[in-house]
Amino acid sequence: MASVTYESASRIYSADAPPAVNRLNLEIADGEFLVLVGPSGCGKSTALRMLAGLEEIDEGRILIDGQDVSDVSPKDRDIAMVFQSYALYPHMTVADNMAFSLKIAGVPKEERNRQVLEAAKLLDLEDYLDRKPRALSGGQRQRVAMGRAIVRSPKVFLMDEPLSNLDAKLRVQTRTQIAALTRNLQVTTVYVTHDQVEAMTMGDRVCVLKDGILQQVDVPRNLYARPANVFVAGFIGSPSMNLLTTSHDGTSVDIGGQRFAVPDGILQRASGSTVILGMRPEDLRVVAPDAGGLEMEVIVTEELGADAYIYGIPKGFETLQPTIVRVDGRKPPMKGETVHIVPDIEYLHVFDAETGLRLNEAIPADTPHAQLADVAALQREDA
Repeated sequence: MASVTYESASRIYSADAPPAVNRLNLEIADGEFLVLVGPSGCGKSTALRMLAGLEEIDEGRILIDGQDVSDVSPKDRDIAMVFQSYALYPHMTVADNMAFSLKIAGVPKEERNRQVLEAAKLLDLEDYLDRKPRALSGGQRQRVAMGRAIVRSPKVFLMDEPLSNLDAKLRVQTRTQIAALTRNLQVTTVYVTHDQVEAMTMGDRVCVLKDGILQQVDVPRNLYARPANVFVAGFIGSPSMNLLTTSHDGTSVDIGGQRFAVPDGILQRASGSTVILGMRPEDLRVVAPDAGGLEMEVIVTEELGADAYIYGIPKGFETLQPTIVRVDGRKPPMKGETVHIVPDIEYLHVFDAETGLRLNEAIPADTPHAQLADVAALQREDA
């Protein structure tokens, strides 16, 4: 087991293009399961490959267990990587695939067999050791790839979107198995995915990247409840947060022509006369018509069983993006109906319209669960 540290690590493919990974500073604790998440092209896979030694580090450095490995070859970093494509040898049995790295390392046959059998028991693969990969399902192949990594007893596991080739039901099942397995093994794990639901359900902490820049790293609950900026607010959560740019007078905001008071002097920290409001679907309530809420015609209703989501544009809103409201799934308003909604001010998120940064209570930057990049400053510097 080992800790991992990125110290201002950058990967620059071209001098006339922005860095793929831009001065990444990140501490990963010994035995922690950390997920790198973000949209396509955000730099998450590049950051993982830098740690594996498959990509050069143009600036900064990366440490494993306190040792600088920036110039160390991949085979000498004591890491094991699980790929999206499984990368199994088709002509070998499951047992031979899992034992291959041990065989190359010169481990005696009896010891190889013992370690493979132990890993097979952990992964429920004992009945498949004599089969070839083509005789296995996608989930079984992924477990074989996991087993090949486990038998090496590495300091760090690296996983690059290992579930993306599985169907929806199998993804849910397998991600639970991976999370439980890595916690039982207590091996430091860095996991890459573009699926924010996967990230939130698996990671001890989640690191959100955009355009190669660290946006926020925190425990899943804090990412959802206290996003550091507009990007994190809109990216984390399914359905996504409702975002609205509106004016303020220092004490209240305008939402659809109605004034709503914002407490605690939050608006005093805004850099201009407009702010961006964030409202989760569950923090908007449907009220009686005489309660003074915002009038909204329902254009789509998504019924999900216990819950339902209604979509519409409240009267007076200057936006083309539908507002999403979570409602009781037993009696949801249907398409064409008119409802009245009010926001729960206690859970209103307020962001600076210029920088995009959060104006609500700040997250302490020196706590182990909240290492925030000064994103706005970094982006202005690069511009």
